[in-house]
Amino acid sequence: MSLKSLIQIIIILIIIIILGGFYFNYFEKNKKISLEKKEKNIQTEIDTNKPKKKETKNLSEESNVIAEVKEEVEVKEVKNENINLKKKIKPNKPEIDNVVKDIEYLTTDKNGNKYKILATSGRTNSENKNILDLDNVRGVITSDEKSTVYIVSDFAEYNSSNLNSNFYQNVVINYEDKEITCDYFDVDMQTNIAIAYNNVVVTDPQSMMKAGKIILNIETKVININPNNNKKNKVTVTIN
Repeated sequence: MSLKSLIQIIIILIIIIILGGFYFNYFEKNKKISLEKKEKNIQTEIDTNKPKKKETKNLSEESNVIAEVKEEVEVKEVKNENINLKKKIKPNKPEIDNVVKDIEYLTTDKNGNKYKILATSGRTNSENKNILDLDNVRGVITSDEKSTVYIVSDFAEYNSSNLNSNFYQNVVINYEDKEITCDYFDVDMQTNIAIAYNNVVVTDPQSMMKAGKIILNIETKVININPNNNKKNKVTVTIN
């Protein structure tokens, strides 16, 4: 083989190598670009389908708000149930003790008669706040011209609005030389009239009288006997 032929062969090989390298680099580069485009498209598709962070945040915030509202509603419902339960199981309040000790009332009527009532204890009447329920009662009625009237009873009702008194149970009235016992004795300070009724007995040094009812004028000390028609309440007078 001549030197010229050898040189030609070498040149041809060099050309083939250069062309091969060019070809290889060209196709590898295109392949890489194609792969990058494909990956980019895939990533774009993923990003497109993927929910946005802002929307996720909004959904999360809405979920938190819904949870807070639900919790608040549940708390209110529990409170309401507790309130209703308290109403249903409301304990009875202890009654307030309004007992007053060592009571004394002093009044004077238009004619100058003085009326004093004393009691060891008393309390406001549950039905009428103007009435005071008294225990262990003593009453004294005095005037400038007439003798004093003394009243004793286990209980009494004193009305502060009209100054009337109702003595009852083991009532004893004393004035001058007379004593009256009865179950009830009502005193009206506006009219100066007192009425004794039920098991009335009037005694003095000379006699004893039983009647159903008597009326006593506090100012004049005059007694009017008003027996009922019932035979049991007829006036009975006993001379001592």
